[in-house]
Amino acid sequence: MTLRGAAHTKSLDLHQWRRDPLLDGFENRDLPLTAQPLSGEPVTPLVGTLVRRSDPTLRAGERAVLHVHGWNDYFFHPHVAEFYEGLGYAFYALDLRRYGRSLREGQFRGYIGDLRDYHEEIDAAVSALRREHPSVVLTGHSTGGLTAALWASERPGRLSGLVLNSPWLDMWGPAGIAGAMRPIFGPLGRHNPTSPLRLPDMEEPIYAMATHADMGGEWDYSLELKSPGSEVVRLGWVRAILNGHARVARGLGIDCPVLVTTSTKTSFLRKYSAQAKSVDTVLDVNRIAAAAWRLGDQVTISRIEGGMHDLSLSQAEPRQRWFDAVSVWLGAYVPPTVH
Repeated sequence: MTLRGAAHTKSLDLHQWRRDPLLDGFENRDLPLTAQPLSGEPVTPLVGTLVRRSDPTLRAGERAVLHVHGWNDYFFHPHVAEFYEGLGYAFYALDLRRYGRSLREGQFRGYIGDLRDYHEEIDAAVSALRREHPSVVLTGHSTGGLTAALWASERPGRLSGLVLNSPWLDMWGPAGIAGAMRPIFGPLGRHNPTSPLRLPDMEEPIYAMATHADMGGEWDYSLELKSPGSEVVRLGWVRAILNGHARVARGLGIDCPVLVTTSTKTSFLRKYSAQAKSVDTVLDVNRIAAAAWRLGDQVTISRIEGGMHDLSLSQAEPRQRWFDAVSVWLGAYVPPTVH
């Protein structure tokens, strides 16, 4: 697919903001995309959605943060916005196409055939931010961390820093499993991209049980937009992820400082236990740390004892340790003013 991102963002009307229906004190606007619906989807335009604070005083200043969510996710984290605002950053979040605020009925939820396709909405969002904030820090969680890293590698000179929260930089499982999977899923994902991959059902929605307020966690989020069970995984999406991992393995050469944060421990639980609130139950944190050095020449790794997969949703003490780590790193590597 050929993206016309540069021309597209020039014509973007940045005044069509509306009250955000999901979070008080926020507003959002669509980012129209040139990408077209796939066969089997309704003829509904694809969009990304940019989210920001409604209060313009919270968007003042030269520095801004743009956050990209992960798989089966969307932005519902006002406490993270408050953290960055306390450091003097205007906070924005991007719901990618087919996720969260951008998901339309009948679309293939979460599907992408090439992670580079997300460059279109990230280009539009970063261009919009840079009109008001010369210094932009990009943040990404899990699959969004992989997506953000790949974007940063192909957009030199655009970012002041990159902050990654448990980024999915490598496949879980034994070393070499991604290399074994690629010859299988490559052809399948190319010829039957939207075919579902049959996965075993989860015994329990462990991550939701550890995070959602109705299940014993701390956080209130939409169980429709961030479902507790397994979402449909399609062959083309698996191929896109494996290709992204292969690009990381070859080295990305990101030109801005990078912070990679993870928990100190992974535990792939089959049944819920209290441990689910103090470990990463989704990704292999040691594989992430091992791959992190391939991102660029200025990479810092911070491991958070007691952290969950989304470190910003961890219990109070590890969550504060994560905030502290990000704060110290930003103070050291991202200048407070643009010269």
